[in-house]
Amino acid sequence: MNAIHDSNQRPNHSSEEPTVPAINPTDAPFLRPVRDGRGEASKPDGRLRTHWTADELMAMEFVPPVWAVPGIICEGVSLLCGPPKVGKSWASLGLGLSVAAGGQAFHAIPVQGGPVLYLALEDTPRRLQSRMGKILGDRSAPSTLTLATACPLIGQGGDDAIAGWLDRNRGARMVIIDVFAKIRGAAPPGASAYEADYAAVGAIKRLADNYAVPFVLVHHVRKAGSDDFLAEVSGTNGVAGAADATLVLKRGRGQADGVLYVTGRDVDEAEYALSFNAASGAWMLLDGPADEHQTTDTRAAILRYLRANTGSGPRAIAQGTGLGEPNVKATCRRMLAAGLLTADGKARYSVPDGA
Repeated sequence: MNAIHDSNQRPNHSSEEPTVPAINPTDAPFLRPVRDGRGEASKPDGRLRTHWTADELMAMEFVPPVWAVPGIICEGVSLLCGPPKVGKSWASLGLGLSVAAGGQAFHAIPVQGGPVLYLALEDTPRRLQSRMGKILGDRSAPSTLTLATACPLIGQGGDDAIAGWLDRNRGARMVIIDVFAKIRGAAPPGASAYEADYAAVGAIKRLADNYAVPFVLVHHVRKAGSDDFLAEVSGTNGVAGAADATLVLKRGRGQADGVLYVTGRDVDEAEYALSFNAASGAWMLLDGPADEHQTTDTRAAILRYLRANTGSGPRAIAQGTGLGEPNVKATCRRMLAAGLLTADGKARYSVPDGA
């Protein structure tokens, strides 16, 4: 049996932890373009067209893109990035369960159901079962979600194995690879770091484009932060450059609320406020702009100080927290605009009742 098997096969409910056999790449059909019903992109001999005159291109009618999560995850390759232990795997597994069952992504966004492949390459079957039990609660596990904990590298059988699963599940809605580093193939000989990163994501993008299925690659961010969330993606610019969209999940250590930053070729740049429920393992979309829910370390320090010293000005806050006064002034203004603080006419700040 292949590790990536048909989604209608039932999981093993025995008390023993099931073994996950390795994939035999020869069982998977040869990777090929299979954009059925999209003849506008093909030549009479079956090869994909790559050039047109301007009037030909404008006269063509294209099938709308496939959205796994409307407005957030579209067909092509999306990177889902974040620091270690921020909750990326909880988010990706939750999305896989929601899309497979046709429920609501982040408990708020209706999604169309269908087969989903989840490559949990850092997990064991026991851990996956435990996490799914938390997320599902009293709901049944969808048979349309296929999970595997092993897969060959891309270029060494992994792409053929994924293609084989997609051939057997033509209505597939999404493929999730957690994590990207566990499946990326070897760098081309003599390639620079940028070229190697671009080629690694590009190999998976060819799969996504050939099958018109959204792929999500779970990936890490750099240790050093940045004002530009795209600059935080681990690796060279070739990683984000080859992907169609980049999603960066941020959450302060020990805090429930976080923000999902999204940008890409087919998605509008946006920020989504999310809350993580550790008891249920669920990420939930919050109402309102993301900045209303963000509580950085600086904001948290200001709030703590003002709860004990209401009506303080920026200088007193800076002295009491050890923060720089210019930083305190700018942060207090933003918190005031977001409704997180109140102020009198002399710029003395307080925390609103109930906040």
